[in-house]
Amino acid sequence: MARMGSDGLTWTLETLDAYVENPKALVSGTRMNYRGMADAQARGALIAYLREWSDKPQNIPESEPTARKTDPDLDPAVLGIVGDAEYGEYLSSECSTCHQRDGSDQGIPSITQWPEEDFVVAMHAYKKKLRPHPVMQMMAGRLSNDEIAALAAYFATLE
Repeated sequence: MARMGSDGLTWTLETLDAYVENPKALVSGTRMNYRGMADAQARGALIAYLREWSDKPQNIPESEPTARKTDPDLDPAVLGIVGDAEYGEYLSSECSTCHQRDGSDQGIPSITQWPEEDFVVAMHAYKKKLRPHPVMQMMAGRLSNDEIAALAAYFATLE
């Protein structure tokens, strides 16, 4: 497992599902004496169970049947708004009270160099309360579509 991690393996829903399906196919040389679980629905239920009972559920990818919708259905016009990066810089001071402008992750995820569309989708997910962080829900709820686009444009340019 450590070797695979140093080779770039990251745990996503897809990789965890593949591991539960056939551990030796994903992680060669594993000593785990488990042949795997062929049924996709049973694997999904197992991953959901692990997430529900974990002391760190954020470290286990969500799976059906418990996965919540986290991306809102956005009007293409909202995604098409071209943000003003200078205005985004002006607005960014509140974001920077928690998120680091240099892109470092000190317990709070970095928001620099995100693709603008991903940033817009994430902020609208908070705005619609699909993502469960009360501070981010409050902050996003106060922003207009143009302001979200401006922040996306600004943070996309930071290095």
